[in-house]
Amino acid sequence: MNWKRRVIEAIVPRVGWVVVWILYATSRNRFFIDESLQRENTILAFWHGEILMLPMLYRKLRQHPNIYILSSNHFDGGLIAKMCECFGFESVRGSTGSGHKGGVRALLQLIAGLKNGKDVGIAVDGPKGPYHHIADGVIMMAQKTGKKISVCRVVPSLCYEFGTWDRFLLPLPFGKICYYMSEGFALDPSLSLEEAREVVKKQMQCI
Repeated sequence: MNWKRRVIEAIVPRVGWVVVWILYATSRNRFFIDESLQRENTILAFWHGEILMLPMLYRKLRQHPNIYILSSNHFDGGLIAKMCECFGFESVRGSTGSGHKGGVRALLQLIAGLKNGKDVGIAVDGPKGPYHHIADGVIMMAQKTGKKISVCRVVPSLCYEFGTWDRFLLPLPFGKICYYMSEGFALDPSLSLEEAREVVKKQMQCI
């Protein structure tokens, strides 16, 4: 890694942490979290483009963070991982999509974490899309462990949408941000990959 990347990696995650707190402090925040999620660990499924403010949602669920966040091995994935670590989260590097480097290792670590009581946060369309396409990882984790999936959404009234593949949303100050964590749902292990993908997609679109 060259020196420019080292500087970026040292600075950008901390700037991101500050930006999140500023946006939170200057917004009207409304939380809609299913109470049952407080009683058991779960798989927290979200869209890649809504990741920025998700740490604030998780802080409302758990006073003491106990979560693995999946982030890719790409450079930008490392920035996201380090920002999440600023909030006390643990990152797992890799991708659970088929054909991605480190996928098996990452998947096994996430499954072990779920079995040991950790929550797992995963962008269901990450790390590189296509936009709002459900990747295999969330399905395999849910079917292998029997843990439920909770849909997590961040919906700002004022935002800027970037022209990236994930249509990344940057909330703007002085608007309202609604945060959602739905009641968990299970995936029947007998469902095929495509059948399970449709179930997850329908649940993600309910909010």
